[in-house]
Amino acid sequence: MTTPERHIGFENLLNFRDLGGYRTRGGRSVRWRRLYRADALSKLASGADWKVFDGLGIATVIDLRHGFEIEARGRIAERAGVAYHHCSIEHRPYDQPGQGPEVEPGPFLAERYREVAEDGVVEIRRALEVIADPASGPLVFHCASGKDRTGQLAATVLALLDVAESDIVADFALTDLAAERLRAHWTAEHGDGRPPRWPGYGYAPAEVMELFLAGLAKDYGSVRGYAEQRLGVDDDLVGRLRETLLDG
Repeated sequence: MTTPERHIGFENLLNFRDLGGYRTRGGRSVRWRRLYRADALSKLASGADWKVFDGLGIATVIDLRHGFEIEARGRIAERAGVAYHHCSIEHRPYDQPGQGPEVEPGPFLAERYREVAEDGVVEIRRALEVIADPASGPLVFHCASGKDRTGQLAATVLALLDVAESDIVADFALTDLAAERLRAHWTAEHGDGRPPRWPGYGYAPAEVMELFLAGLAKDYGSVRGYAEQRLGVDDDLVGRLRETLLDG
């Protein structure tokens, strides 16, 4: 049997990926075509893109962006049969493209992710509940570029499914394949022809996720420990996530 493609091709979406296929330590695997991660679905505009999207049978969208981002850029158009949830997990906005070249991506972004992990507990828990609902799929969650907030939620879900940390880090780093297009999109959107000031903008070095996961392990023992102590995740929710998202 042919393995499905992880990267889903769109004209205007730059970073839409399937989270299927990752193996758990117990020998199960994440179901293909059940859970996706993406950049802003407000960019869905062309008939060709809608054909691809509709072909995936998406039933649920979780939008992780701030309300002001949605007001400025829009949200996915209402679609019959597609449920929409707004879960803004980031409570301290920051100017990522405006950072100076001296800012190291690993420590800087890992600290921002840690802020989200501590500030956004209500919204992260709500997103996990929606993802665990067997009636929610196929489901896609997204932020603006599909890298930071999306990457953090993807890492949390995969860790709770008991996927190996090396695979979680590798999945995060796949955004590098879209980084140049993400940077070009930002430049085009801002109209003055200048690229982002921060050379790290759009890239997803493995060190970011490694530092973030190491920080959670230091303070909570593991991602599971963080989820239990800060998100109130119990065995029931973990069990529902695994039943909904895993084969075998």
